[in-house]
Amino acid sequence: MSQFQPTGFRVLPPVVKNLLIINGLFFLATITLETSFRIDLTRILGLHFIGASDFKPFQFVTYMFMHGGFAHILFNMFALWMFGNSLENFWGPKRFFIYYMVTGIGAGIIYTIWIYFQMLPALSDINLFIATRDFDVLNQFISSHTFLLNQFSGEIWFDFQAFQKNFQILTANPANAEAMQIVVNFMIQYKEFYLNQSVVVGASGAVFGILLAFGMMFPNTVIYLYFAIPIKAKYFVIIYGAFELFEGVMNRPGNNIAHFAHLGGMLFGYLLIIYWKKKGNLY
Repeated sequence: MSQFQPTGFRVLPPVVKNLLIINGLFFLATITLETSFRIDLTRILGLHFIGASDFKPFQFVTYMFMHGGFAHILFNMFALWMFGNSLENFWGPKRFFIYYMVTGIGAGIIYTIWIYFQMLPALSDINLFIATRDFDVLNQFISSHTFLLNQFSGEIWFDFQAFQKNFQILTANPANAEAMQIVVNFMIQYKEFYLNQSVVVGASGAVFGILLAFGMMFPNTVIYLYFAIPIKAKYFVIIYGAFELFEGVMNRPGNNIAHFAHLGGMLFGYLLIIYWKKKGNLY
């Protein structure tokens, strides 16, 4: 039984090294631009839902280099170094880089599909109300939807307060045309706001793809969880994948972790490895 022990930065292959540097630079740029110039780099480079006004196709690549905090980037970069180091030395820089990009982009695609089905009920109700101006449709939407708005949400917060006031007017008199128009205008505005709220950042999808590849390439290698608990890589990958699937399906309130992006990275990684294996050029 072999043991896997990272050899440190003295043996650091070029792609892993440059990915670590680029992610670090993006993280510093995010902090600097926000602090000094009030430029929200996450809004520009994070992956938005395809139907959102802030969505740009390049975000399927750039989101991988953005992170939501120090702990986020620390975990991802540690895992990239720990497992990517061995994979790049095994595969070579070109194959490793292709794998990293495919799994990262694939993770974004799977997450976008998941978000679509998550947002679909609310979007359907909003569109139906805007089209019909049916107060019962609006009332049903409000009873099942939480408006994630506060005083830090910008100008829409003041429009939301006007919306609440006019909603009460409609509750007493659904035929009030002026109140209905104000409510409809807000719902059009809120739809755009709602679509732009789904933003995913981080290298986690690609990192989980790397984790899966490590488990497939070195299945019997021993990993030490918390530097103390030994477990073979193949079992670690299976357990972690099952945990991500469970958490993603449960979709607990307040959980901001993109579990289906992680699973997407693993899925695309698995498919790519199987493709390479069938072509006979995996090693």
